[in-house]
Amino acid sequence: MAVKELKWSEYDFGQVPFDDIQHFGTRSMLDRDTFTVSWLLGRFCNYKCSYCWPYARSDKKDHRPLAATIGTIDEIKRQARERGFNSFHFSLSGGEPTFHPSYLDIVRHLNNDMPNCNFHSLHMTSNVSRNMKWFEEYYQASKDMNRVSITASYHREHVNTPKKVTEFADKLEFCQERNIQITINMVMVPAFFEEFYEEALYFHDRGINVTLKPQSDPTASFVVDGYTDDQLKRLHNGMPQRGYTQEKSKVERPHYKWRNKSVDTAYGKVPAHFELELTDSKGKKWYIDQAERLNAFNFNNFKGWECSSGYRSIIIREPDGTIKRSYSCHDEPLGQIETGFKLYNGPKICTTSACVSSADSKIPKRKPGNVIPLWTV
Repeated sequence: MAVKELKWSEYDFGQVPFDDIQHFGTRSMLDRDTFTVSWLLGRFCNYKCSYCWPYARSDKKDHRPLAATIGTIDEIKRQARERGFNSFHFSLSGGEPTFHPSYLDIVRHLNNDMPNCNFHSLHMTSNVSRNMKWFEEYYQASKDMNRVSITASYHREHVNTPKKVTEFADKLEFCQERNIQITINMVMVPAFFEEFYEEALYFHDRGINVTLKPQSDPTASFVVDGYTDDQLKRLHNGMPQRGYTQEKSKVERPHYKWRNKSVDTAYGKVPAHFELELTDSKGKKWYIDQAERLNAFNFNNFKGWECSSGYRSIIIREPDGTIKRSYSCHDEPLGQIETGFKLYNGPKICTTSACVSSADSKIPKRKPGNVIPLWTV
């Protein structure tokens, strides 16, 4: 496959009038009856990165037993279906989620419920340290789902030899060939920006999408200092996001309907992997490839906006099993795995000044007093 030698995206995301945006969300929730679950399955991680936040990892294997995990999945779906949502997106992370002793069993349980759903997708954030055999089993466990994706966290302190870099990319290309969408996340530490950028170009040249993420402060509320103007421009527009998996895939996944597979905008034709749709005060729609890019523009303060989290999405934190509307909001939890929980019966007003996670920021939301529907399904 010939890969275009573009150094950054031809889409100028700096054109988006962020100060004038009235409504936005991920297209999969605007166009479909999707309920989203983001689940930190445990904090155990086999890596010890120097820049990792202390609360994000642990040496202790603090995973919940399989039966309790499956019971929680079933209860989430029951309550979501009561509210009219029968498409599901589960995003599993950690720590390093692939070290959950029952991880593949959890995936199989989700996969087996496909006949009862309008649509089902599965996402995983992983350091991709498991061997190729594990990824072969992962494909088999998830092969009936409509969409499967991986955000591959590239940690240079551990993937630190040419052989390890090649093996990292080889596993990702194996997944692409099996119709698993792949994006590499690279945190562009200012002091090593140019070095990391050259490595990002290597992955791009192999036909793997790369997200250039700005380094945030420990609260994930703002971007750290130290970037040059040129580096900030590259962070804003990033690497070109392309349909590499569609080009490489050797297998088909079950068909599903999407209202707008591609859309015409000021950019020209924007493909389906541009996941965010934003609407300004004139009703003009703008598109961005991924929510991670919003922090680069400091577009993350939605206090006072009407938000669908807690009604159409939840997050679960282990090891305590707390269930919340989002990672960012500091209001009372919806409940807990062991004692029970209840979803909201409708959207709520956002109460926090910083949406610190892309899992939160992409949930459909609108400015107060706005009449644009939160979604079209």
